[in-house]
Amino acid sequence: MTINHRSFAGVNAAVLTPVTDDLLPNDALMVDYSKWLLANGCNGLAILGTTGEANSFSLKERIRIIENLIEGGVPAEVLMPGTGACSITDAIELTKMAVNAGVGGVLMLPPWYYKNPSDAGLFRFFSEVIQRVSDHRLQIYLYHFPQMSATPITYNLIEMLLKSYPDVVTGMKDSSGDLENMAGAAERFPGFEVMAGAEHCFYPLLERGGAGCITACSNVTSQLAQDVYQAFNNDANPAFANDPLVAIRKVIQEYPLSSALKEIIARHTGNTEWRNTRPPFTNMDEVMRQKLFKEFDAVGYALPEAA
Repeated sequence: MTINHRSFAGVNAAVLTPVTDDLLPNDALMVDYSKWLLANGCNGLAILGTTGEANSFSLKERIRIIENLIEGGVPAEVLMPGTGACSITDAIELTKMAVNAGVGGVLMLPPWYYKNPSDAGLFRFFSEVIQRVSDHRLQIYLYHFPQMSATPITYNLIEMLLKSYPDVVTGMKDSSGDLENMAGAAERFPGFEVMAGAEHCFYPLLERGGAGCITACSNVTSQLAQDVYQAFNNDANPAFANDPLVAIRKVIQEYPLSSALKEIIARHTGNTEWRNTRPPFTNMDEVMRQKLFKEFDAVGYALPEAA
């Protein structure tokens, strides 16, 4: 059976999750913001990842966030929700719900609490999820972020999964910042969609067979990233877009990413609710906020008109 899965090649934002002053998911704001991202350079939306504070939300809340976006008119096929969990039952339930809702793919962290698991143990986890979801529509993007999860996705594990589930295990987001690891995966596994998790790796990875990016900064730089992607596809010089793209990343990575990005969106939209984060994140104080704005503005990039 041949599976014609939806490719997420191109630019994908690791989407922020707006919350109310009561720290509840802000359903209406999330819908409007997601549509704004799609209208301004994003090919897809990786919701409920690290930037989206996924592990600060309950399983029930995560399910509702996915449902709300689709009910609000965001096309299900552009969504790549994070469905990884330490609990295999939670991972299965969330993944099954997402697939039944029609999402284009899911992004799965490995179970991250128990440290130094073997590749055989991680293979068993992913295998159980795949078999228990048991749906030919399932497309899994592995999530390699060893600095956060302390549980790397090795080439050996990728090879094991591709041998057993070639129509399910579609690609990987690599947030390690290690270009050689990303490019090595793209070169070793042709057709496996490797996504850069940081802007400085985006264009170099495209040159070495990568498929695109899934980045936090695409919340504010998606049009720049799309310009880079189009330049690559048209054999043009991407410097006009890539230079400010990388410069913005260098600014924002010096701050807590989710908080900094929410501050920039709050200023751009005039909606101070965007500043809200769930604990353990904290809101920026005024001194830090103004320092961020000064450094961001110095790059000389203006965001597209707010939603």
